[in-house]
Amino acid sequence: MVEEKHLQKTHAAKPVVKTPKPVLSWEEESLERLSTGFTGLDQSLGGGIVKGQVILLAGEPGIGKSTLLLQISNKFSEVYGNVLYVSGEESTSQIAIRARRLGIQSNRLFTFSETNLEALMDTLYEERPNLLVVDSIQTLYSSNLESSPGSVAQVRECAFKLSEACKELGIPLFLVGQVNKEGAVAGPKVLEHLVDTVLYFEGERFNFYRVVKVVKNRFGAGGNLAFFKMSDSGLEEVPEPSAFFLQERVSSSGSVIFPHTEGSKPVLLEVQALTIQAIYTTPQRRTHGFDLNRLSLILAVLEKEAKIFTRDRDVFVNVVGGVRVDEPAADLAVALAVVSSVKDKPVGDIIVYGELGLSGEVRSVHFAQERLKEGLRFGFKKAVVPRGSYVQMDEMEVLPVKHIKEAVEVII
Repeated sequence: MVEEKHLQKTHAAKPVVKTPKPVLSWEEESLERLSTGFTGLDQSLGGGIVKGQVILLAGEPGIGKSTLLLQISNKFSEVYGNVLYVSGEESTSQIAIRARRLGIQSNRLFTFSETNLEALMDTLYEERPNLLVVDSIQTLYSSNLESSPGSVAQVRECAFKLSEACKELGIPLFLVGQVNKEGAVAGPKVLEHLVDTVLYFEGERFNFYRVVKVVKNRFGAGGNLAFFKMSDSGLEEVPEPSAFFLQERVSSSGSVIFPHTEGSKPVLLEVQALTIQAIYTTPQRRTHGFDLNRLSLILAVLEKEAKIFTRDRDVFVNVVGGVRVDEPAADLAVALAVVSSVKDKPVGDIIVYGELGLSGEVRSVHFAQERLKEGLRFGFKKAVVPRGSYVQMDEMEVLPVKHIKEAVEVII
């Protein structure tokens, strides 16, 4: 075995001479997709993971990264064979406690507590698992470097060596990445460039929903979302996220339905706004799940272009469920939610989307037809959309608007 590993390393070190060819002369590679055991996550990844794919999973401490990967490892081992779960943050006994709580019974899921890169590489070449999970990359260190674990040099070296080995052996690799206080992946930016796929695991520790966001994907489209809910037995997939987020909705003033999309599949979210008479001289502006600076721009446009005044009111905006919405298409939904609250008049079962310009114009957004179809699927028969994104729907009344004033007139 030692001789075999030596030959592999020697062979990998030899330069391979390649000849440039026209781009269309290369044959398309047929990729075998391997399931993670979660249908929604497979779809978000483009159909599943592929052999040799390196996936970085980042998220806040305690959000459930280790739980998700342990469940994936269990489901993967039952179908494809041995899985090696390497943890530098927890002992093997701690992992076993979690595995029993999650009801894991697989005898092909192997755990290994190790932080030394060279020892891990030896085990990898010897065991040759069908899937490797490293939790986390910041805990690994190479004996060839003098810096401490988690440093820029160590993270870069360990991630590169593991990626190189797994691609050579055709082993899918999950790397857990820690995040900094801004919520971005900790460590060098090259870590995100080095891997094939970057996943952000988002949600609130005291809320039972979780979202896996595909930020980068070399084997499929980026921007897709997979939704989970936390239960006593671990993470459960949410097959219909739109129904999940709308199940407790009460049609009251300040409530607007927004079809949110970062990938190709929209999700219906409830945007709420509450406006009350300001208690202090300076009115408060508070948001949850929406950018506060963007709200200030929307309020300014409403005042100048639609004569909806909030200068003497506290304004609070919330995206129900704790989902973070950054796309400009939510502007019109937030604006009409504020108007609905100011006028104390319910909007009703209407879906709303569109970007708002500083002159009050409602600009077109992408995936217009997909957003409307998702609304129609859940029984919404009316929509307020940008004129530039107008799509005729036989079973839905689609109201195109060009200016914020037109949109306000629809609900007043």
